[in-house]
Amino acid sequence: MQFLVAVCANSYLGFLLRPGIYGGWLKNFCFPGLNCYSCPLALMACPLGTLQHLLASVRALPQTVARAALYFGGTFLLYGLLFGRLVCGWICPFGFLQEMLYRLPGPKIAHLPRTLRHLKFFLLATLVLGLPFFLVGEVGYGQVWFCRVLCPAGTLEAGLPNLLLEPSLRGLIGFVFYWKIFLLVMILIFCVLYLRFFCKIFCPLGLLYGFFNRVGLFRLRWQEKSCIRCGLCEASCPMELEIPKEINSRECIRCLNCLFLCPTKSITFNKSYRWEKEFDLVPFSVTKIRHEARRKGPGRDPSGKDHSGLS
Repeated sequence: MQFLVAVCANSYLGFLLRPGIYGGWLKNFCFPGLNCYSCPLALMACPLGTLQHLLASVRALPQTVARAALYFGGTFLLYGLLFGRLVCGWICPFGFLQEMLYRLPGPKIAHLPRTLRHLKFFLLATLVLGLPFFLVGEVGYGQVWFCRVLCPAGTLEAGLPNLLLEPSLRGLIGFVFYWKIFLLVMILIFCVLYLRFFCKIFCPLGLLYGFFNRVGLFRLRWQEKSCIRCGLCEASCPMELEIPKEINSRECIRCLNCLFLCPTKSITFNKSYRWEKEFDLVPFSVTKIRHEARRKGPGRDPSGKDHSGLS
């Protein structure tokens, strides 16, 4: 699915006949995932780039930006309420690239400190929201700072291909380009070593979608009665989440590994906009319960269930 979506989102071949990026009517729409607007193959706009452009232009073109902001806000609410971070697990081309890179053979990093995930909040507040709005030039325009100094998707999909296709751009290469190449290489290396490295540590778009996970249409549900606390759900989670405690947290990318691998089908995928405390605020982890049960005695967990048949 991720591969097919990536191909469909980047299927413009007109650049082979005429240099430059696609500027047709589809570019008026935002693609849900992280996919650079300036990629020669891209058919749609990037939501993160669009948001930065709106904030960067609000002082210079307030009336135009106000109308555009309503359109963008509606589009983003639609994606968020309909999908949440399912976009990250099934649609985002850069997420697909990370999955493929991690499959390369070699040493792997099992865990990184979870505090590093707070870096996404800093990047969202500064490069995506703060600097484009507050740091403006003489004519009142800001810049798309996340795209300019960090975004690895932009470097990989737009920066490098456009340099190959248009040699005249090579004279514009400076420090920022080399900095972004360095970041791209480092991020790709860590994606080989650590599953979904960029998603977990850096991606502000995933963070924005994550805020919709508890209120969106599609949510995961854990059924306590049928769960045998085997821990397969947590072991298979690419985001290293505690299940069911974090099953609908902002870090869940809706990959559905836990649902597919659960031997008793205790995890389901439901459609509901209704917030339900008993499902959305489960305070414990099945693995921690199992460890606690083993510590207290064989065959029994803190809820009183007998699991003496578990290996």
